[in-house]
Amino acid sequence: EVQLQASGGGLVQAGGSLRLSCAASGFTFDDYAIGWFRQAPGKEREGVSCISSSDGSTVYADSVKGRFTISSDNAKNTVYLRMNSLKPEDTAVYYCAARTSPIDRSIATSPLEYDYWGQGTEVTVSS
Repeated sequence: EVQLQASGGGLVQAGGSLRLSCAASGFTFDDYAIGWFRQAPGKEREGVSCISSSDGSTVYADSVKGRFTISSDNAKNTVYLRMNSLKPEDTAVYYCAARTSPIDRSIATSPLEYDYWGQGTEVTVSS
């Protein structure tokens, strides 16, 4: 059974940091993409960042470039999202998702391109 579990969310003041984790199980963690997405109240789900487990290439949304860093530990079947300099606008439920086939960078942050989803972890940034 394929499962993704997101964790690490919480309440933090503006300017603070959090690290989210996405633990995968039920499939090999080698040649597919893992993406982080977020959905704020009243907003559409949007891509935040993604990483290829095969070559480590990454993609970031413009809104988080320079502040967020995605990384992977293939031995642990885990992907991380380090979030620095958090802003109130970053408040959302964050989800991790997996795609088991190659993906082009131009569509790597589209939720429609991913097959498996975790339950999400809530991040709240106060001003």
